[in-house]
Amino acid sequence: MEITCNRCHRTVQVEDCYCPACGLPQLFYSADEAQAQGQPERWNEAVRDAGTVAWKPALRAALLLAVPAGVLCGGLRTVNLLGLFWMAAAAAWAVFLYVRSQKAPWITIGAGARIGLVTGLLGGWTAAGATSATLFATRFFFHQGKSIDDLWQSAVNQQFSPQFSQQWITAGGDAHSIAAYKALLLSPQGRAGMVLSGILIFAFALLLFAVAGGALGARLMVRTRRPGV
Repeated sequence: MEITCNRCHRTVQVEDCYCPACGLPQLFYSADEAQAQGQPERWNEAVRDAGTVAWKPALRAALLLAVPAGVLCGGLRTVNLLGLFWMAAAAAWAVFLYVRSQKAPWITIGAGARIGLVTGLLGGWTAAGATSATLFATRFFFHQGKSIDDLWQSAVNQQFSPQFSQQWITAGGDAHSIAAYKALLLSPQGRAGMVLSGILIFAFALLLFAVAGGALGARLMVRTRRPGV
């Protein structure tokens, strides 16, 4: 009886634990059926707990990589693609360290995504704290508050240019609402709110990229690690 992969429908040999074309794990529904076809029971250890996570070693791996990645991302102070890819790479590497520490032949994509989620939470909060600490130190310890305020005021004035105001009025808005919103952004409360919103959005983006990185790391482990027969 010919065995085919459930995903790509390519022919799979009875001794293959993975599809040689797409890497999908090849599982048997019944041990009796497998023995009747002459296929060894080689998945007893390979699939055991592959979809679960031992959180104590997983947290160690996540902390080892999430905190440095979060500090590096926080030093960027703004949403930056480099920081997002740093966090994704940290999550993928955390999955690799976890699998190596557990001596597991493979890990499911869902389990990798969960490790990535924890890595993203730790790294995102670390990045948010590092960014906040950097801004606080820049303003109060290095006395760069005036330059920060001037830069912010210049950005707001550039956004609310006469052309923008005219377009807003043409679209049905009024000049009073524009002036009120501009005054809010230039106020200390408005500036703090916008900075906090940017930090939270950045932390959430880091979380999403970490989940994707963890899932990708697990997928790569499936392709590269082959359990013995």
